[in-house]
Amino acid sequence: MSDHLETLLNPDVIRRSAEIAERFARREPFRHVVIEDFFSADYAHRLLADFPSFERGNARNEAGELGNKSTVERVRDLSTAYRDLDELIKSSGFLDLIGNLTGVDKLLYDPFYFGGGTHENREGQDLDPHVDFNRHPIENWHRRLNLIVYLNPEWDDAWGGSLELHSDPRARDNRIKLVNPLFNRAVIFETTESSWHGFRRIELPEDRKNLSRRSIALYFYTQDRPAEELADPHSTIYVDRALPAHFVAGKTLADVDVEELRTLLHRRDQHNQRLYRDITHLTAQLEQAQSMLYAGNLGRLRYLAKIVRERLRR
Repeated sequence: MSDHLETLLNPDVIRRSAEIAERFARREPFRHVVIEDFFSADYAHRLLADFPSFERGNARNEAGELGNKSTVERVRDLSTAYRDLDELIKSSGFLDLIGNLTGVDKLLYDPFYFGGGTHENREGQDLDPHVDFNRHPIENWHRRLNLIVYLNPEWDDAWGGSLELHSDPRARDNRIKLVNPLFNRAVIFETTESSWHGFRRIELPEDRKNLSRRSIALYFYTQDRPAEELADPHSTIYVDRALPAHFVAGKTLADVDVEELRTLLHRRDQHNQRLYRDITHLTAQLEQAQSMLYAGNLGRLRYLAKIVRERLRR
């Protein structure tokens, strides 16, 4: 194994690899494992000390609006600590270790960190339950695993922001497992059509308003995947949160309830707008492809043949 693997990773992770693999294989609600003290203590503190400022990252959401989430994808340029991280996760030793922990062989490192890198979420941010995009947008690889390492010295589930793993957010009997995003805690989970995850709105107490939810998100791919897991390529698929249980018949709405409803409706509108943009983009691509198809002499012959076929059908 590489020097980076031996010096940056907690050696207990390697020693306990068989036990970690056994825990990952359980489907509760889907394959995942939580690992305490993932990096060596000194290295984890280096990553926290060099975590980029919120203003340095991309703080625009999928609707193009400035929000409470900031990301930096190209982590290698942040500092020596993050350059070491990049060297670590692309090493054959690390990829083989994660493959052994999860049973997913021949893992591929993403040099673009597409959608990954450092993530910082501030007060008011949430993440609706979703399954991730399933193909790399450039390489067309299959997305297989998410590895998230949290860098929060203190956090309480009551503040929101804890990772939620859902059995099925669309079902009435949806089961949710919480993972508190505490410092140097890692979670590895499979990326499939049923690996639903998200987190509730961050609402910090008055004496903790200076805090934010910080993490490093790393995604891994393979050239192929099992036939039973194959699906058509898609972007991230969200499920809007159901009305909270306290909204019942006869309830008198307080100001906080009205604001909560407005937030839920705004999020639904954002998701719909994103879908409309995607459909418009695909329609434009189709029209462009049709124009190219019917361009030139060969295209005109195809067009005439199409007219003849349609007339014969009448």
